[in-house]
Amino acid sequence: MRLERRYVPLEDDPTVMRDEILAGDIGPGEVDTEGPPPFETQGEQKADPTQSGNGARDGGAGGAVSMREVFGPGGLLERCMMGGYEHRAGQLEMAEAVHDAFEGHHHAIVEAGTGTGKTLAYLLPAICSGRRVVISTATKSLQEQLFQKDIPFLQKHFAPNLKVAVMKGRANFLCVEKLNHMQDQALLKGMDEMDAFQQIKQWSKLTETGDRAELTFLPDESELWAKLDARRDTCMGQKCPSFGPCFVTGMHQRAKEADLIIVNHHLFFADLALKQDDFGSILPEYSAVVFDEAHEIEDVASDYFGRQISNYRFEELARDADIALRMLKLGTPSLLRRTQKIREKSRAFFDLFPGRDGRFPFSRAEREAFLDQHREAYDALGSSLKSVETEFAAMAQKPEELLRLGRRSFEIRQELAFLFESNEKNYVYWYERRNKGVFLAATPIDVSQILRQRLFEQFDTVVMTSATLTVGGRFEFIRQRLGLDHAKENALPPEFDYPTAAMLYLPRNMPDVRSPGFAAGAADEIVKLLELSEGRAFCLFTSYSQMNDLYERVRGRVKFPMLLQGTAPRSVLLERFKNTDGAVLFATASFWQGVDVPGEQLSCVIVDRLPFAVPSDPIVAARVALLQEDGRNAFAEFQVPAAVLALKQGFGRLIRAKTDRGVLALLDTRIQRMPYGKIFLESLPKYRVTSELGDVERFFGGSRG
Repeated sequence: MRLERRYVPLEDDPTVMRDEILAGDIGPGEVDTEGPPPFETQGEQKADPTQSGNGARDGGAGGAVSMREVFGPGGLLERCMMGGYEHRAGQLEMAEAVHDAFEGHHHAIVEAGTGTGKTLAYLLPAICSGRRVVISTATKSLQEQLFQKDIPFLQKHFAPNLKVAVMKGRANFLCVEKLNHMQDQALLKGMDEMDAFQQIKQWSKLTETGDRAELTFLPDESELWAKLDARRDTCMGQKCPSFGPCFVTGMHQRAKEADLIIVNHHLFFADLALKQDDFGSILPEYSAVVFDEAHEIEDVASDYFGRQISNYRFEELARDADIALRMLKLGTPSLLRRTQKIREKSRAFFDLFPGRDGRFPFSRAEREAFLDQHREAYDALGSSLKSVETEFAAMAQKPEELLRLGRRSFEIRQELAFLFESNEKNYVYWYERRNKGVFLAATPIDVSQILRQRLFEQFDTVVMTSATLTVGGRFEFIRQRLGLDHAKENALPPEFDYPTAAMLYLPRNMPDVRSPGFAAGAADEIVKLLELSEGRAFCLFTSYSQMNDLYERVRGRVKFPMLLQGTAPRSVLLERFKNTDGAVLFATASFWQGVDVPGEQLSCVIVDRLPFAVPSDPIVAARVALLQEDGRNAFAEFQVPAAVLALKQGFGRLIRAKTDRGVLALLDTRIQRMPYGKIFLESLPKYRVTSELGDVERFFGGSRG
């Protein structure tokens, strides 16, 4: 029996949200799952591990057994793995909670630490439910892990007829039609791009998925892929000549028959936002959702229920228009001048924003002042778009590609007008300059009401799990932020012996983090700790400036290989760290979570300061102001709990397996001096705590012994 590879196309919806919202169904490779399941099925019904061996599930009737007979000592999992399975009380408790949510049609929220085995604890109850369930993960790599590792195991041992669809954003997939048209070498730049194109062309004949993740030779920042991907922006849907062999749309009907649909949070909330705007949907119909890494939901939902535009949108529109005109042999000098004008007016307009990097508020008064000063540039940008739309509409020949480009231009104009001329109260308006990009956005200040109405009231079973959901042992913060009013809660006990495995070092005599002497004191402590740990450390910072400053202060004082975020792609840095003895990585936010380095290679995690969000950030400031307007204590109810969850994530990088040991160090003395420090300490696992460097030395001495 083989796990079916399934491809999920989209309906031909008329909207464009983000590149990554446009989804297709992939499988990373067929997985051989031969082997007799413990239960045979009858007909097309799937095996249910909660049933006795007398037959398949029949509407919940029959000899149903408890999750204990699956996850308990001597249970089905242990028998399947023939001694390779270790019973974990927390995993059983979680499986029972999730199973109860599916059977009782209610919501559940479960904090399950590393080592619990939470993936199987929600997958098996999902399969048993007989319902179509969406599994939403934080990243594409977690999607791949589910499909490549966990699903084949379940298919082999429990559910041989299990059908699974993995959905990613459309920008991950090759567009067959674009590839066919890209034979004109004039559209390619340089020998490197021509060579890469030929490799992609050969790969397209062999791949079953069309997923760019298979193209290991292609750089992350490849401009060629942007010319070939299957973004909705340039898709003709069912009118496309390559609709049949399209990697995105090839097996839409079969996807609708999937039992489990594995997505990431970005795709899930893009779909939910489309439903809100009555633009159709991306995902097939489903009746229940499981969110893994649920602590990220508020930020992702805020993004997709907001509005955003950037200079890149204009550049991409002009580029795609040029490519379409050349491929269609309609590239008259007049039309090409108009697309060039979009580039020129866009660059002139976005260059008017201040040159400093960062995110800044863009209130109604500030937007009005900006337009008063730069009205000519704003109007010229809108006119450059409208002139292209008019020219396309006036053409006697109106290929579908140009009609879509015209609609796309109109949508961009609408977004631009909204961001400059609207003043909806639940939005905070801001702009950000990041490297060569300028982004304008309107973000919901509070998504709890949106999620309450669009998610928790629409679906009767939503399961949320993560290692970091409680603050001081309570779920109140995350529930309020997400609008989750009614749910059964469960905070599982840790699987690891933290008092033995980990030591928390809190130096006493550090300068205050806000004082000029902090950086020098922090550098001294980092050097001492790295000498004791023999490198093998993450140094995590709350800002790039602090990271770069400390890196420069430390690198000449230690002999260990030093890695710095920003000098190479994240995945490359992580591989270098794993494969370099004694390596030390200096990093910021993107390494605080979702990074797994088990074993001695990571033996120390050093955090410079408590990870409070920057209070001047427009979104943070707006959320603080909203709470204060309601007469609430924003610091205690929002800023401290958010920082607690962030610190738990950062420290969570260290102990990833029962055999791991290491030291956590926090260089911020506020955790000991300030009243709110108690909340942080109560929320962390029960590490051994010390303020003596000698204890750290003895810990590492014992570890090496």
